[in-house]
Amino acid sequence: MRRAAGIAAGGGALILAAYAFGDAELLVPGVAFALLGGLTAPWMWWAAHAASVRRSIDTEHVVEDQPLEARIEVRRGVLGLPGAEILDSLAGGTIQLSPSSRPGGRTIEVRVVGRFPRRGRHELAAPSLALADPLGLVRIVRPSASGPDSLMVLPRTERLRWIAGPGEERLDRPSGIPGIEAFAALEVDGLRPYRPGTPASRISWSALARGAGLLERRLRAERDAGPLVILDLRSEVPGEDVDAAVRAAASLTLELARRTGCELLLPGDRRPAQIGPDLGAWPAAHARLALIEGGATSPAPWPSSGVRSGAIFYVAAAPQRLPSRLVRLAQGGLVLVLPVSLAPETRATPRFEVTGCRGYLLSERGGMPRVTEQVA
Repeated sequence: MRRAAGIAAGGGALILAAYAFGDAELLVPGVAFALLGGLTAPWMWWAAHAASVRRSIDTEHVVEDQPLEARIEVRRGVLGLPGAEILDSLAGGTIQLSPSSRPGGRTIEVRVVGRFPRRGRHELAAPSLALADPLGLVRIVRPSASGPDSLMVLPRTERLRWIAGPGEERLDRPSGIPGIEAFAALEVDGLRPYRPGTPASRISWSALARGAGLLERRLRAERDAGPLVILDLRSEVPGEDVDAAVRAAASLTLELARRTGCELLLPGDRRPAQIGPDLGAWPAAHARLALIEGGATSPAPWPSSGVRSGAIFYVAAAPQRLPSRLVRLAQGGLVLVLPVSLAPETRATPRFEVTGCRGYLLSERGGMPRVTEQVA
């Protein structure tokens, strides 16, 4: 606005000089400058007043690093959109609306795609519409009336990648290394079609003898008999290791829950949350994992004192010393999961990787190596 006012004032000065000195040559540019400065500001004000911008996001949550698409709708008045730009945080800056993108109609729709590399709740500022005349005399920014958007970014999950022993080929299910179901369930819960890679001990030979085909026993985990995932986020320097531990806990929980159901114990909780194969409780647990923070003040998890026949997956953001009571309670096996950057002081070798973490089988009833030394 100041530039337009300055141009108008300069034009008025030229007009006065033309009359004062009787110089008609100053009158034409004076009138031109006065009209340019005096009309540009009202034109831009009216164009901005008649225009509006609005962003629409169809979801309230998205997973880390997954694309999020939003629609930005711009409406213009009869005076058009001179020098239009969309200022949007989701787009990461400015979107230039070229004349070819706004022909004819009153409404323009722009689609933008953004990604969020870290979990948590994110507030997206409302978009704004910036208008400017061709000479750059007036620039008006009109914010959206819709207000900011709140978005929940959930931790991403991955499938477990099993690691072969020394000298063995890296395979999805290497021989000698139990799959996730070996830790997940203990009781037979009917039969289901055979899947390649299922151990021979799980095959129902009696059903095969009856002519029912090749079937395998489906296992079911009950409370204190199924797997338990414990998340410990105590760390002196919270950062990528904390996020890696959260992602690993989310991945393990989802993997175990889909197969047999499991329990999840978060920092500060005294009772674990139960997540069944129907995954009805998973969205709430996933949201809690998105918001949970780690660090030196993070509370320690409090596992119950009852002995568990199912495996315990202890996911830690730092190599804290394992409670000896936890080792005694894990009658079905104890799996320590740490970020790759942290190597535990134990003779156990890593057996699987997930989201930047490795799982060490520290003890098992009839399979995993016993704890050889305390983990510091």
